[in-house]
Amino acid sequence: MKICMVVEGCYPYVVGGVSSWVHGLIQMFPEYKFVLLTIIANRSMSGKFVYELPPNVEEVHELYLDDDEWGRKHHERMNRKEYRALRSLILNQKTDWETLFHWFQKSRVSLNGLLMGEDFFQAVMDYYQLNYSQVVFSDFLWMMRSIYLPMFLTMKMKLPKADLYHCVCTGYAGIIGSMAKCLYGSRLLISEHGIYTREREEELVRAKWVEGIYKNIWIDQFRKMSRLAYESADLVTSLYGYARGIQLELGCPMEKTMVVSNGISVEKLQDIPGKQEEDEGKVHVGAIVRVAPIKDIKTMIQAFCFAKEQKPELKLWIMGPWEDEKEYARECFELVDLMGTSDIVFTDKVDVREYLGRMDMIILTSISEGQPLAILESFAAHKPVIATNVGNCEGLILGDMDDFGPAGIVTHIMNVEEITQAILRLADDEALRIEMGERGYRRVAAGYRIEKMQDTYRNIYGDFVASLEQKTEEE
Repeated sequence: MKICMVVEGCYPYVVGGVSSWVHGLIQMFPEYKFVLLTIIANRSMSGKFVYELPPNVEEVHELYLDDDEWGRKHHERMNRKEYRALRSLILNQKTDWETLFHWFQKSRVSLNGLLMGEDFFQAVMDYYQLNYSQVVFSDFLWMMRSIYLPMFLTMKMKLPKADLYHCVCTGYAGIIGSMAKCLYGSRLLISEHGIYTREREEELVRAKWVEGIYKNIWIDQFRKMSRLAYESADLVTSLYGYARGIQLELGCPMEKTMVVSNGISVEKLQDIPGKQEEDEGKVHVGAIVRVAPIKDIKTMIQAFCFAKEQKPELKLWIMGPWEDEKEYARECFELVDLMGTSDIVFTDKVDVREYLGRMDMIILTSISEGQPLAILESFAAHKPVIATNVGNCEGLILGDMDDFGPAGIVTHIMNVEEITQAILRLADDEALRIEMGERGYRRVAAGYRIEKMQDTYRNIYGDFVASLEQKTEEE
C-alpha cells in the first residue's frame, strides 16, 4: 500500500511535536511506501528539511500557499454548472466540490484569469450585496482574492497517486485528501492533533493583519474546509475525548471518529543522566519547547524571573530550536536582558535525554496545544509538569483516564502570577515534586506507550489494506 502523508506547516521543515509524530509514524511502518505532500508558505522554504527522511519515503511534493505564480492571464470561462459551484462556495452554500475539483484540474485553468476575471468578480459581488454592502467594494474584492488564492492553488495542484491519503489536519490538507478521494477513488484518513478550525479561529481573533468583518470571512473559510474534510474522510482520529467532541460540534459524523492518544517510548527515558556536580544547590526548571509565539515563551520568562526573586536558586533551561522564529526569539532574548535575571539558558535543539534527568520540574506555557509529547516525556522521566490549560494538558496532568492523582499544576494561559506561584510551590517542596513525578510516570506507563499507538495505527492501516483488496477483487 502506498500512503500519501499530507502535512501543513510542520514536517519535515520544523522541529516540534507534530513533526516528531509524523516522522515516528512513518518509521513504524517500513512495510508501507510513503509519499510526502507538504503544504508550506512559499518557495523560499523548498527542500529545507530539518529531518532526515526515512528510507520508505519515496517522494516529496510541495504546495506553496503564498505563491505568486498564478499562471496565464487568459483561460477558459466556466460553464453554468461550474459557475454555480464556484458561487455556492463563495456564498457559503452547499457546494458541488466534485465539479470544482475537476474544473481546477484542467490544464487550461489560470488562477490569474479566474481571480481577475468575470466569474469570480460576479460571485463576489453577489456575496457582497447579500452580506457586506456597507464596506468599500474594492477593498472587499481584494480581500476575497487573498482569501481564495491559497484554496485555489490547493485545488489546482497535480496530486501524486496513492492508495491512502493520511492528512495530519483538515484545512488545506483536508482539501488535498478530499480531492484525491474524488479524483482517484482513494481512501482518506484524517488525524488531528489540535482542532485545525479552532486553532485558526484563535489566531484570527488575535491577528493584527486582518480586521473587522474580514476576520469572520476567514473563519468561515476554515470552517467550510473542515466540513469538506469531515464529510469526505473514511476515518477521523483525535488525541483525546474533548477534541473528539469539538470535531462532532463542527460537523464530523460520530461513526467516523476515533480517539487515538499519543504514545512515547517510556524505556528510552529510563536510566538517563541525573544531577551533576554543578547542579548542587540549584532548582532546575526545564522547558522542552520551540521558541515560538504559540508557546508564549515571554510569559514563561516573566513568571520565572518573578519566582527567582523569591527563590534565587532557580535556573531555567529552554530546550528547543529558535532559528525558525528568529524575530520572536530576539524579542525573548531582549526580554531576558530587560528583566535582568541570570540563570536562563537557551540551549537550542538538544537530545532531551541528556537534560531531563537534571530537571526538578518541567514547564509549558503555550496558548495552544494538542496532547504535548513534552509532557509525556517528562512523565516518563519522573518529572512533574506545570502547564497552561490548553489542549489535553489538564487531562494529562490531573488524569482523565485514571485515578493516580495530580502529576503537576495546571494554570490559566498568560497568567504570570499563577505560573510564578506554581513554580514556587514546586521549588519549595521536594517531596511534592517527587510524588507528582511518580504519578506522572505511572500515568504515561499505563496509558501512553508508543506500542499502544503503533498497534492502533497498524490496525487502522490494516483495515484500509483489506478494504482495498476487497475493492480490487470486486472490480
